[in-house]
Amino acid sequence: HVQLVESGGGSVEAGGSLRLSCVAPEYTFSSKCAGWFRQVPGKEREGIAAICTGVGITYYGDSVKDRFTIQDNPEHAVDLQMNSLKPEDTGVYSCAAVSCPRGVVVAAADQYEHWGQGTQVTVSS
Repeated sequence: HVQLVESGGGSVEAGGSLRLSCVAPEYTFSSKCAGWFRQVPGKEREGIAAICTGVGITYYGDSVKDRFTIQDNPEHAVDLQMNSLKPEDTGVYSCAAVSCPRGVVVAAADQYEHWGQGTQVTVSS
């Protein structure tokens, strides 16, 4: 069983920044697809960003383009830099990973195999 652990969540005012990190001490992110997803009560899980590690191909949801950046340290971590945060960015952010062909980026949550528990991000106006 692969355990992913998120950190870096918290409370911030609108316009602020947070950096989330997803680590997996016993799992290498090399040659994997990794993604970040946001869950808000009463809404469907939203794909925020995804990356094909080692290659650098990325995907961003429309709501976060030009504000969020996903970065990989292929050994053990995938980070999400979140700038210009808005109240609508509030939610529980989870990271996920799955083996995938090189050069492929996976955006759909149901394609991911390994998940973290999530970290809360709260943006106040």
